[in-house]
Amino acid sequence: MIVPQTRPPATEVFLAPLSAADGKLSIGPPVNVSNSPGYDNQPFFAPDGQRLFFTSARGEVSSKCGNPQTDVYGYDLATRTVARVTHTPDCEYSPTVTPDGRHLSVIRVEPDGTQRLWRFTIEGKNPTVVLEDVKPVGYHAWLDDRRLALFVLGQPATLQIADTTTGTAQVVARDIGQSIVKMPDGGVSFVQQAGERGERTLTITQVALDDRTPVLKPLTKAVTGATQAHLAWVPDGTLLMAHGGSLHAWRAGRSDWEVVADLAALGLHNVTRLAVSPGGDRIALVATPVSQFAGIFSTWPGLILSGSAS
Repeated sequence: MIVPQTRPPATEVFLAPLSAADGKLSIGPPVNVSNSPGYDNQPFFAPDGQRLFFTSARGEVSSKCGNPQTDVYGYDLATRTVARVTHTPDCEYSPTVTPDGRHLSVIRVEPDGTQRLWRFTIEGKNPTVVLEDVKPVGYHAWLDDRRLALFVLGQPATLQIADTTTGTAQVVARDIGQSIVKMPDGGVSFVQQAGERGERTLTITQVALDDRTPVLKPLTKAVTGATQAHLAWVPDGTLLMAHGGSLHAWRAGRSDWEVVADLAALGLHNVTRLAVSPGGDRIALVATPVSQFAGIFSTWPGLILSGSAS
């Protein structure tokens, strides 16, 4: 997470059915599952697909880590309830279920502004630092049970492969975008940036480990006209990206992206981050709330908020 110097924009996390027929993806009606004024972002599905974790800033609570202060919340798909997961005075971002399925790794902004990778239990308890000396970390994805791909802030931002057993990290790419996502067939995708202004290019690239050696493989360019790419992978290997009011899809062997959904027609505007459930039957989308759609998509009937607000 790149911590903003001003209040982050108001965003909501929407959840929609995702299906495929005759090789075509389609999205059903989206529902606002975060349903809270302010910043709700960075969705991540639990391995069983029955819980959706996300970052949320609730209320007007400020702290040394940011204004407003953020915690991790979870939406239960079965009960349609939202509950607070972490309860700290610091700021937690980018909740990610660890490979063991029993913990959440987060980017935690500490009182002095330090951004490091931390780990909580899946219930939001017992926080511990994962990488003591690697900072400032912005985003992350697990490659295996001990190694991660990290977006580390700097001029430029770098992609680093970290080992939790040694606490060290190796720079493998420079000038990268914010999207770092685990791929269904192994490895992690990231966005390699190059050029300046009108000549700037975004290349979706895979990093995988050959024994202990990181191997980079360019996959495709981002959707034409995009200045930033937030990505998600479907279990069948389809890559998704939102841009220009539409959801685009790409598969290996294709040269171009295909439009698979009109997001604006679904009431979703300025869509950025995406997440797909492990079963490929749900998609979470982060969008800017728009008042004229509030009566249609603002809340799921029976949505209940439990836990205290931060």
